[in-house]
Amino acid sequence: MMPSAKLLNSRIFKGLSLLLPLTLASTLASPTYPQAAPPRTLSVRSDIQEADSKTGIVTARGNVQINYPARQIQATAAQAQYFSRERRIILSGDVYVLQQGNSLRGETITYLIDEGRFIALPDNPGQVESVYLVAPEQDSAVQNTIGKPAPVNPNPGAKPPAPRTAPK
Repeated sequence: MMPSAKLLNSRIFKGLSLLLPLTLASTLASPTYPQAAPPRTLSVRSDIQEADSKTGIVTARGNVQINYPARQIQATAAQAQYFSRERRIILSGDVYVLQQGNSLRGETITYLIDEGRFIALPDNPGQVESVYLVAPEQDSAVQNTIGKPAPVNPNPGAKPPAPRTAPK
């Protein structure tokens, strides 16, 4: 459909036609980021990837590898789905996540980006597995508390006895 001659001669059309090259140039130019907040790139590699702009869901299938350097996360899975609107990633199929030396393994793992939290579910029946690095200073703090029994109240519902007073 061709625009009418009246539209082509209008001020609005001429103004828009001048803005279009500027808009495209600014889109193609390299983006600028504030110094305090560098971009947080999350890279996904897989055999197949699909993105649905209507739902905001990106699905990666087959030999999925995720790298999120800002949070020091690396992961592998059979499938990953990134829900951009909810800011969460669901990894499924023999999932392995490594973050700062700590690891998590399960059949399905959900990562809540804004909370920095993982939720791991096992294959049915099964278990999830996590391995954590314990810093030496944390280990020695635990060693200092071992062997010191915690005070136990044998009847937690009872009131403590009243203090004794000397007879008058």
